[in-house]
Amino acid sequence: MTETESKIARLRRRRPGIDHLIRAFDAFTERYGNHFAASITYFSVLSLFPLLLIGFAVLGFVLAGQPETLESLRNSITSAAPGNLRDLLNDLVNTAVEERGKVGVIGLIAALYTGLGWMSNLRDALTAQWGQKFEQQPFLRGLAVDLLALLGLGAALAVSFGLSTVGTGAADALLDLVGLGGYGWAKVLLFLITTALSLGANWLVFLWVIARLPRTPVSVRSAVRGALAAAVGFELLKVVGTLYLNTVLGGPLGALVGPIAGLLVFANLVSRFLLFITAWTATAKENVIAEPIAAPPPAVIRPTVEVSRTPRLKEAAALVGAGAALALTLRPRRRR
Repeated sequence: MTETESKIARLRRRRPGIDHLIRAFDAFTERYGNHFAASITYFSVLSLFPLLLIGFAVLGFVLAGQPETLESLRNSITSAAPGNLRDLLNDLVNTAVEERGKVGVIGLIAALYTGLGWMSNLRDALTAQWGQKFEQQPFLRGLAVDLLALLGLGAALAVSFGLSTVGTGAADALLDLVGLGGYGWAKVLLFLITTALSLGANWLVFLWVIARLPRTPVSVRSAVRGALAAAVGFELLKVVGTLYLNTVLGGPLGALVGPIAGLLVFANLVSRFLLFITAWTATAKENVIAEPIAAPPPAVIRPTVEVSRTPRLKEAAALVGAGAALALTLRPRRRR
């Protein structure tokens, strides 16, 4: 065991990058990173259902005046969905068209509630990974700040995912629109441009998230490297998530369970990755703040009083006997 520890210690001294990763992992674990990631994942999945309600409401408004599109959607559902779900999905489409106003209002209220809970947990998790102390804020002010942060983050993520979609799914249509559909170099160039734009958007998003979302904001300069690492890692996670969903959605059971399982896995991976990157940023040598040495406790002077023990009965009798014998011994000498 000692030999193993010495090898790790030597490796950490020789490789500052590995030492930084180990310090970040220790901080991530000590500051309950996994627990916070699970909480963020829960609110992420919980926010999906209000968003689905809003989507159904928008779908109802769109299909209300287009019976041909509505019939085409029903036919698509009938042909693609499993047999036991066709009637249920058709009922959902009919409800979305007939009750689109109520569904939209309920979805907006529920999305506001779950979104604020998600943002509050995210900010608490980032605060913990920076090693900051929690400070209680006024209720209304905290709600307003969380709402603004939620709207800003949602818009930034929409831009990031939109750029990724243009670079992958809509690339051929965009090139055909400008007359460059048959050129391979144009596809490569468009992919590189959209990837660079997506990385730049992700970098700005994560720079703001890591530096400004904690309860006590930190300097933007301290989060530059962490935001860049998060942007690159997030692009890789999106690619892995796309491949994973395409794999699990192969059959009827995958079409039913796959999106939920894929959302859980993707949300948890992104949450853990973001919190670990924050811990990695916070444990960089330039960001570590030395804690002040605590003052010693006040000295307390307590006088000690020792009380001599009272002789026992046998000891007292022995002392009296010894005194009497000594007196008898010295008495004749005095007479002489």
